[in-house]
Amino acid sequence: MLILWGRDSSANVQKVAWLIGELGLEVDRKDVGGPFGGLDTPEYKALNPNQLIPTLQDGDVIVWESEAILRYIGSKYGEVFFPEDLKRRAEVDQWMCWNQSIWIPAIFSLFVAYMKTPANKRDPNHFLQLENSVNSVTAFIDDQLRPREYIAGDELSLADFSFAAWLYRYYTLEVDWPERLALKDYYERLCSRKAFVRHVHISYEFMRVPGAERPG
Repeated sequence: MLILWGRDSSANVQKVAWLIGELGLEVDRKDVGGPFGGLDTPEYKALNPNQLIPTLQDGDVIVWESEAILRYIGSKYGEVFFPEDLKRRAEVDQWMCWNQSIWIPAIFSLFVAYMKTPANKRDPNHFLQLENSVNSVTAFIDDQLRPREYIAGDELSLADFSFAAWLYRYYTLEVDWPERLALKDYYERLCSRKAFVRHVHISYEFMRVPGAERPG
């Protein structure tokens, strides 16, 4: 049985849990991190010296960093999502790298700023810059999605698990986003997948500090 360490409200844990769910693999998920603590224990530090989540145990194999875990699971159990064909794998892999370097930093910065900054302490110009950064990324990805069903083609792949774990937060952050029709259609396709809803549509309200209500 796989063991997945990390709270279910973490987007990095969610992408891994979603993949495991899609593959129907048996897993024992253990709550650590956030309100559960436990990252600084000797036992967890022996698994993951960075003291972050998620961490995956598969027998005597231990993998940390969410993108590395996706690649490991995809390589061992989910070729359907991470093809052995090198051309297709490179197409998936390049989008995973793009997610980590472009998309996630933009949406993460905005998310944390809104959830951790009371409304009466927000700098409008700063928050506008953060929103513009996200808008630039979603305009790009919306254009990329117009001729295809998923991030790296017409089939679900690891690129989607990497990218879309943040879409629930994107659409529920109470920001008035510009219309992105292709991105919206893509999100609705994902919402028809039981594993996506089960593992990604999880409340993050406990992260909100007092006074950090709807932007405005």
